[in-house]
Amino acid sequence: MEKKKQSLREVYVNNIYAVRLTASASKSRVIHSFFGKLIGNLEWVFFSGFFMRYIVNQLEQGKEFSEIFAFILICGAVFFLLAIYQSYVENVAVPLAEPAIYGEIYEKIYEKARNVELRCYEDPDFYNRYTMAADHAVERVTAITDNIWGVVTGIMASFLVLWTMYRIDPVSVLFVFCPLIGNFLFGNLKNKFEYMRYQEEAPKDKVLNYVNRVLYLPDYAKEIRLSEVFRLLKRQYNEATDEKSDLAGKYAWRIGSMNVLWHFFTFTVMFEGVLLFAIYKNLVIGSMSLADLTVMSSLMVAATWILIGLFNSVMETMKNGLFICNLRTFLEYEEKIPEDQDGILPSKELESLEFENVSFSYKEEETIQGLSFRITHGEKIALVGHNGAGKTTIIKLMLRLYDPAEGTIRVNGIDIRKYNLRAYRELFATAFQDYQLFGVTIRENILMGKHPEKEEQLVAEVLKKVGMYEKVAALSKGIDSVVTREFADDGVVFSGGEGQKIAVARAFAKESPIRIFDEPSSALDPIAEYELFSSIMKDGESHTMIFISHRLSSVKDADRIFMLEQGRLIEEGTHRELIQFDGRYAEMYKKQAMNYLAVESVEGVAL
Repeated sequence: MEKKKQSLREVYVNNIYAVRLTASASKSRVIHSFFGKLIGNLEWVFFSGFFMRYIVNQLEQGKEFSEIFAFILICGAVFFLLAIYQSYVENVAVPLAEPAIYGEIYEKIYEKARNVELRCYEDPDFYNRYTMAADHAVERVTAITDNIWGVVTGIMASFLVLWTMYRIDPVSVLFVFCPLIGNFLFGNLKNKFEYMRYQEEAPKDKVLNYVNRVLYLPDYAKEIRLSEVFRLLKRQYNEATDEKSDLAGKYAWRIGSMNVLWHFFTFTVMFEGVLLFAIYKNLVIGSMSLADLTVMSSLMVAATWILIGLFNSVMETMKNGLFICNLRTFLEYEEKIPEDQDGILPSKELESLEFENVSFSYKEEETIQGLSFRITHGEKIALVGHNGAGKTTIIKLMLRLYDPAEGTIRVNGIDIRKYNLRAYRELFATAFQDYQLFGVTIRENILMGKHPEKEEQLVAEVLKKVGMYEKVAALSKGIDSVVTREFADDGVVFSGGEGQKIAVARAFAKESPIRIFDEPSSALDPIAEYELFSSIMKDGESHTMIFISHRLSSVKDADRIFMLEQGRLIEEGTHRELIQFDGRYAEMYKKQAMNYLAVESVEGVAL
């Protein structure tokens, strides 16, 4: 990802953005953070600049013990009450606010992730930005709130400390420039190098996370044990860790040297320098009283820690601003196909679906080229062709997961971009080859969030249609069995073919006018495939259907077959017509037919 240097204005904007995110979820979290930081800094000022001076002056003036004791007792009581409040903030207020902040921020992240167009997930730069945005988002957002108040209250406390030092001796204030140099110059460079290392490590971490995920997910367990793929994964893992080690070495000297210089200017020069100066003024010149020497020593400690806290807050604010920039850029990304796009509500009855000179490119490679066709109500259309012919891309264009680069897609004569997007997608029921089953009940997996408690009869009906009713009914919890053993010991794990049947059942349950089946039977044996396709055709008599299958024996009953090659429609017609034409479709069909146990005659049109 491109490295970007932040301007001060961008730092300010990004940090204010983070504070507003926190405040929108929990205003009390922001308020408590302010008072917590304020109390912490003012305690340093009070103790070093006033408390110690008062005690030493009282001792020099020979005041009564009872008077000094009363003062210390009152101060102790106040400090104790403040400690109770700070403990409340740290152990009660902040933990109670965190879930609300976590929920609101991740709701925004997940909502944006759900709404961005599909192409974004195929873009490594976008995916990197997404993972960096989601990486510890809540911790960074709330840390910025704490750091900003650390800056504000640190400036207030620093002013009071420096003003007190100036009153004692104006020259002593010059020592403050040492931690300024240490933090703003060397501390800033240290943070910059750390962020650069983080950015360069992100792609390597993706590889490590992928390998970790593959090794603990049950989906991959059989292949790992029955092949040598573990060796390949181990090589990927080792290469990524080696590259991370190289990056650590690359930045170790830079970060380490900046840290040494930061420590020297911030602690060594400041601490020893002020102390030697005060002792010199007291012992050699005699212009500083013992009380002032005591206060100066105490102020030196206070100033050191207050300035360290201030500059750390400044540096952390700038560093976290870089991460918040990713979050802000991600959340403010304007979707090319916004999921909440309003528009015309489509008719629930399909009259026609038309592609007119549609072209589409992916990463500058044209995958669909000048495609035109028209599908009318009730037609059964099969898309066939070799891998990479553009079949699935056509489906994604129909569903408006992609928008065409050129040309127009119309439903009922209206450009689909004019429709309300969610209402438009309700026209389609889909079952993809790369379907996903979720860690919820079978009922919920079929109805996909649509009032599962009210549709028990519908679920039973669609399970019967796909031949899964008896299997599910035999389970201890029936349709309320969870589809995973990750959360429940009595959960169910379906085979690939059974999972595909559940995906088809989803399409049946949705009752949309257009049904799309993308390789819905690739994991089934020929008999189960025949039965499933028979059920699909029978149940879809009143629906428009579009299906993809590499097994051409499954598409013979289609009203029309579209033969695709390199994103172009090269042949179109019924099975009989295309066999008579004796083109690419007939060639593919005959090659497949030779492998069937019961080979049909491929002579003439009797196929």
